[in-house]
Amino acid sequence: MNNTCHHSEDHEEDAPSGALPRRDFVRYLLAGSALSVAAIDKLNAGIYQSITSLNQKYVEDISPDGAYWDEVRKMFLFEDKLIMMNNGTVGPMPKPVFNTLMKYFKYQVRNPYDVYNFLPGGKEAVRDKLARFINASPDEVSLTSNTTEGLNLVANGLDLKEGDEVLVSNLEHPGAINPWKLKAKRCGVKITEVPFSLPAKGVDDIVKGFAAAITPKTKIISVGHTVFITGQITPLKELSKMAHEKGVLVMGDSAHGLGMLSLDMKAMGMDFFASSPYKWLGAPTGIGLLYVKKEAQEKLWPTIVSSGWDTTPNARKYDPQGQRADAMVYALGEALDFMNHIGKERVERRIKALAAYLKQGLSKIPGVKINTPSDPYLSGGLTAFSAEGVDCQKIVDYVQEKYNLVVRTIGSRDAGTLAIRVSTPIYISTKEIDMLLEGVAQLVRHKV
Repeated sequence: MNNTCHHSEDHEEDAPSGALPRRDFVRYLLAGSALSVAAIDKLNAGIYQSITSLNQKYVEDISPDGAYWDEVRKMFLFEDKLIMMNNGTVGPMPKPVFNTLMKYFKYQVRNPYDVYNFLPGGKEAVRDKLARFINASPDEVSLTSNTTEGLNLVANGLDLKEGDEVLVSNLEHPGAINPWKLKAKRCGVKITEVPFSLPAKGVDDIVKGFAAAITPKTKIISVGHTVFITGQITPLKELSKMAHEKGVLVMGDSAHGLGMLSLDMKAMGMDFFASSPYKWLGAPTGIGLLYVKKEAQEKLWPTIVSSGWDTTPNARKYDPQGQRADAMVYALGEALDFMNHIGKERVERRIKALAAYLKQGLSKIPGVKINTPSDPYLSGGLTAFSAEGVDCQKIVDYVQEKYNLVVRTIGSRDAGTLAIRVSTPIYISTKEIDMLLEGVAQLVRHKV
């Protein structure tokens, strides 16, 4: 991601005071691989029974804090005192997902024959489960590696010729805009940028901006659904309705959508949709979703092929070919089970309630500018803000050093989008948001 104030997400730093040393934490996690398959299944069953009991006890509880969510937090394997508020980059796996990942990797360790004998057989059950989760047909679901891969599959797979036009916004992720730049260099397609207001003024403002930019040469609108720089949720339903009336395809880059929002492909109506379930859903890295609407499949060639590419009549032909880690697929299925036990509508409600609490608190701090829309229809679990006179990286470093609280910088100073981006996932509480607010207010007071 293109940060002026760069915060490394890959560098392994020393554990803060009081935290479990990283090497001991890894040893603790790997100890789980010594468990038998039956023991792992029993552990997962116990966790789901706990969630079921919580659902029955707190059926009417919709508040962002309380005993329900305190218990849910315990189902994650965090380092001691770590407050992870950047799962917009990579999120944690709940215990059942990690257990399942280890379970199926263990099959390969014990008997590699299992890797090609029976493990691939579970793929279709996971595809069916994922399709139900997003209200789509299994024939419209491709299991990719990540969002970027899905976006590339669409950009590479469409027959576009010189002069054809692609509409994008001015806030696209590098993984979303660069496939089109490659297409432009190879095929001569034209990329036209439609600016988003900062923050967005409303649904009509977004839709009318794209409507005004459409020409007879426009073939597709490719736009961030969960805009990584600002946290805006682009109204794909309304955008798709307008675009389809003009004969234009729509693709949504929703890297953060799966597990953050209660998604419904049929209601949203776009033609292509890519997401990364390892951010908000709790799946491991290395597994992704590409949705290809049935009616759009005849327009999209597969890119990475082996046998069956010319005979498979549905979105399965877009699955990357070759040997893959089946444990990732099974773990995705477990992540869907975990989310379904809580309820995806309940999850979205909590995430948005926490984000609203954060934005309300930020709005009370003098000099703070919030780049994320306040309208809950146009925002989700990502909030981006800056503080006048305070360096963004200073805020990131300060709250990590003082509270062991992880956020990140985002955007660019030259583009006027430089900000701190905060995730508000289900395992965060308002108490932890208050820590962040306290840190920001402290730095603002002293203009550090």
